[in-house]
Amino acid sequence: MDLNVWLWIVAGLLATILLGSTSKMFVPREKIAAVGGTAAQWLLDFSPGALRAIGTVEILAAAGLILPAVLDIAPVLVPITATCVALLFACAVAMRLRRGERKTIAADLVYLVLAAFVAWGRFGPESFTALTG
Repeated sequence: MDLNVWLWIVAGLLATILLGSTSKMFVPREKIAAVGGTAAQWLLDFSPGALRAIGTVEILAAAGLILPAVLDIAPVLVPITATCVALLFACAVAMRLRRGERKTIAADLVYLVLAAFVAWGRFGPESFTALTG
């Protein structure tokens, strides 16, 4: 598979992960924390309003990773969104380090690297402007 296909796969995976994590907007944080174990305890540090805001950012990020390219409307938003997603996961890593949750940090680090990969690929060798022009 070529790099463009891998970038689409990773962007789709990240969008799916981001959409899946928006459950915090609809399910009480106490319930998620009880079911999610150690990895979900961070939810209790945030107000319901803050969790809705984070969920809204995640929905917008999921859309920004896919829709601009699919609709061919400002496709430069894809690598910009991927950069913002990398920043989001960098903040998640920092939050986990602050909480002393070193065992639950691996997924956030993987997502950070995947987002950075999409940003690099779409700003660089497989930018949409290079593909169309």
